[in-house]
Amino acid sequence: MKHTLVALMEDRPGVLTRVVSLFRRRNFNIESISVGHTETPDISRMTLVVDGSNTVVEQVTKQLYKLINVRKVSDVTDDPTVDRELALIKVTAKPSTRSEILQIVDVFRAKVIDVSPNALIVEATGQEEKINGLVAMLRGYGIKEMVRTGKVSMVRGMGATRETSGAPASNGNGVAKALNSES
Repeated sequence: MKHTLVALMEDRPGVLTRVVSLFRRRNFNIESISVGHTETPDISRMTLVVDGSNTVVEQVTKQLYKLINVRKVSDVTDDPTVDRELALIKVTAKPSTRSEILQIVDVFRAKVIDVSPNALIVEATGQEEKINGLVAMLRGYGIKEMVRTGKVSMVRGMGATRETSGAPASNGNGVAKALNSES
């Protein structure tokens, strides 16, 4: 089953490498990964889509908490979320097919962001299924190049993925401290 994990982490050099290495060491495939700044200075948000059983994903989540600089990890798979992906698609656009391509772009509520004599670059945002559908329709015209961001996800309503007192706190050496442990 595909799981969507959202992790908040300190924006420091090497954090992404440590997260990806954790998955690599456990021979766990990342289907997509997207990282960016948050509303909080020096905190980045990582959205990962991984394929695995609930037990395996729960174990990986626990391991993520052990990494230095990781503040919060949430599996939002079963939460009501807004999910989006961005794609840039360069498609061959001969004068004879350009109007057909523009109609397809319009149907998918995408937009043309660059035009050259023999190609168009299309920008599309939406759920993975929408992007897949647009790609399938454009494939027959000749996709020359494509880049996709991977999923970004946010819990609907007032719920937020923020650092909370429920998250294990880092003790500074990369080991998470249990909240109710005796020290």
